[in-house]
Amino acid sequence: MRVSPTSLPEVLLLEAEVVRDARGFVVESFNQRVFEATVGDAANFVLDVHSRSQRGVLRGLHYQLPPCAQGKLVRVIAGRVFDVVVDVRRSSPNFRRWFGVELDAEKPQQIWIPPGFAHGFLALSETAEVLYKTTSYYAPGTEGSVRWNDPDIGIEWPRMSSAPTLSARDARAPALAEALVFD
Repeated sequence: MRVSPTSLPEVLLLEAEVVRDARGFVVESFNQRVFEATVGDAANFVLDVHSRSQRGVLRGLHYQLPPCAQGKLVRVIAGRVFDVVVDVRRSSPNFRRWFGVELDAEKPQQIWIPPGFAHGFLALSETAEVLYKTTSYYAPGTEGSVRWNDPDIGIEWPRMSSAPTLSARDARAPALAEALVFD
């Protein structure tokens, strides 16, 4: 597995080896031992989530607060997305900083997002399917969110021909300055 650092030191891009032949390909998308050796952390994944989105759907920016803080290992299995991570740890020197990357089903990249970071993505292809493994269960009472276009964060989303399609929850998400975040 190849590891690429990002501008947020705890957030990593992971790329597995793909074995291709005339029949297609095989890729080991997750191996606990390799993950722990690569990331240096013993994450215990408890939930897999699969989402499908149409072009222009923007999901996020979401996170879970303690005691249900959640790490995520995210990959795209169909289509393309612009994936974004924001540091929402008030005590972090990187608080409010963001990292964005295009994830594509044709390239076996995954992004490791530890607890303390908000996550979201914009579907760039006609449809996009995203899988993510999480280190804690979804707990509605501890969910946090931040507005996708908060000017204090300044995410540079790809150009869109129209406004993104948002859930009601995402449309009313607070700015980072008003959101409940990590200490």
